[in-house]
Amino acid sequence: MKRIAGLFYFLALFMNSGAQSYLTKVEMGISLGGSQYFGDLNENYGFHTISPAAGLFARKHMNPYISLKIVANVTHVGYDDKYNTDAYEMERNLNFQSIIIEGALQAEFNFFKFITGDENYRIAPYLTGGVGVFYYNPYTIYEGTKYYLQPLGTEGQNAGFAGRKYTNFSPCFPIGLGGKAWITRGLNVSLEISDRLTTTDYLDDVSSTYVGINKFPPGSIAAILQDKSVLINPSTPLGRPGKQRGNTSSYDQYVMALVSLSWHFTTYKCPSNFYNSENIRAY
Repeated sequence: MKRIAGLFYFLALFMNSGAQSYLTKVEMGISLGGSQYFGDLNENYGFHTISPAAGLFARKHMNPYISLKIVANVTHVGYDDKYNTDAYEMERNLNFQSIIIEGALQAEFNFFKFITGDENYRIAPYLTGGVGVFYYNPYTIYEGTKYYLQPLGTEGQNAGFAGRKYTNFSPCFPIGLGGKAWITRGLNVSLEISDRLTTTDYLDDVSSTYVGINKFPPGSIAAILQDKSVLINPSTPLGRPGKQRGNTSSYDQYVMALVSLSWHFTTYKCPSNFYNSENIRAY
């Protein structure tokens, strides 16, 4: 009985003294927003096909000015020549869609000192840059049927033009700007707009020149999808060998705009970092 009474006594002392919790440098978050593709089918930066985007991330604050962030995002991109105003592009009559799944490591550079829970450092705009990799697999819908374009080799990849082959993965380089603010102790909100520069010109399955219908099996779906201008102008379609199909001078890209909500982990051990201050403890 004495031991039990002693245990309750020490518990009472602990509760009365107030268990202190501290914020760690690490926070977790979720993101929601949208994305837009730019490339061979959207060279004039149209915003006709903005699609939903979502993601998860973990952020570590190295100091009040620099943070590192690991992100995983998913979105949908696409475009259609019908949105273009150029006569040649409209006659080209190509379109695509693709799911994108990406993972990236980004650094954030705050313009001002940012410490969640500290009234003096509540808001900070920032620049971000990083490196990642993403999965894509362009497809189109033709007469109600979905066709993945890479296996069809619509630019001649399967007809002797081996230099035009591509994989379903590509590096990406997020670069952009944003702003962050804390709502309450350990709970942050941010808005970020960042362009994903890539190293592929085949996000849309369009890059260089037509190889000619004779390079495809007669009547095959590959022969139809490689030159859909015939549906606009049957007498003089565009798809002559060597005729421009895309633009090889630049890679494809996509922009993401995301609103994020994140929360810090807490610890009961006094951390030796910039969050260890009286005004951001919990008692």
